[in-house]
Amino acid sequence: MAKKKKHGPPHEEEAGEAWLLPYSDLMTLLLALFLCLFCMSKTDAGKAQAMGAAFGKAFGIGTGGGGLLPGLGLMTYPQQGNGGEGDGEGGDGGNRAYLAENETLEHLKETMDQYIVTNHLKDELKTTLTEEGLMIRIKETALFPSGSAELVNESQLIVPVVAGLLAAIPERVIISGHTDNVPIATAQYPSNWELSSARAMTFMKALFASNATLNPARFSAIGYSEYRPVATNDTEEGRRRNRRVEIMIARSFKMAEGTLVAKQ
Repeated sequence: MAKKKKHGPPHEEEAGEAWLLPYSDLMTLLLALFLCLFCMSKTDAGKAQAMGAAFGKAFGIGTGGGGLLPGLGLMTYPQQGNGGEGDGEGGDGGNRAYLAENETLEHLKETMDQYIVTNHLKDELKTTLTEEGLMIRIKETALFPSGSAELVNESQLIVPVVAGLLAAIPERVIISGHTDNVPIATAQYPSNWELSSARAMTFMKALFASNATLNPARFSAIGYSEYRPVATNDTEEGRRRNRRVEIMIARSFKMAEGTLVAKQ
C-alpha cells in the first residue's frame, strides 16, 4: 500500500506587496482632494474655464441628459401642430412649448445668479428674465478698458461661464454693445458706433473661442452706441451703467393669446 505523503505545516501567505494597491488608491484620492481645495482657494481663468465646462456637462451637452436639466444639451420643446384642434400657435402645443422654454430660462437664470453671488460679481453682472427672453448684462469694467474693445484678463471669469450656458440651449443669442454719450474720436474708433459694434463682435468671438460646441448660426452682434441707455447720462454713475455688453437669449415661443397661466 502506498504511503500517504505527509503534509508540512500550513503555508502562511506572505504579506508581500498587496497593501500597495489600496495605499496607492488612497494617495490618489488625497491628491485629488488637495488639488480641488487649491483650485477652490482662488478664482482664476482656469477655474472659470472648468466652471463653464462643468455647466455644459451638468446640463447634459452631448450626452443626452443626466445633468441638472436632463437632455438640455439636446433640448427639444413640444412642437406646434398644423393648426389642428387644441394645437398650433393658439393651442395647447404652443403653450406647452412656451412653458417648457420658460422653465429652462428660469433655471439658467438661477444658475447664473448663483455663480454671480459665489464669485462676488454682483456689481458687474445682472440677469433679467422678460417676455423677450433672458438678458445677461455685463458692465464695461468687467470686460474692457475705457475706450477699447480689447478684453481684459478679468473677462475670463465671465466668458467661459456664459459660453457654457449658451451651449446648453438652442435659442437665438443677440449680443449688443452699448456706450455712454461721451464722444469718442480715435483712429480705431471714429465714433461710439464703431466702439460699441467692435465690443459686441469681440465678446461674441471670445465665446466661440471658449466653447467649440457653440453654433455660430444662432448668434448675431450689434452696436447700439449711446442710443439704448439704461440710466441717465447726466451723472458719472449713470454713464458707467450705460457702458455695457448685453447678451439676450431670445425666446422661441410666446404664450398663445387668450390663455391665462397661473404664476408660480
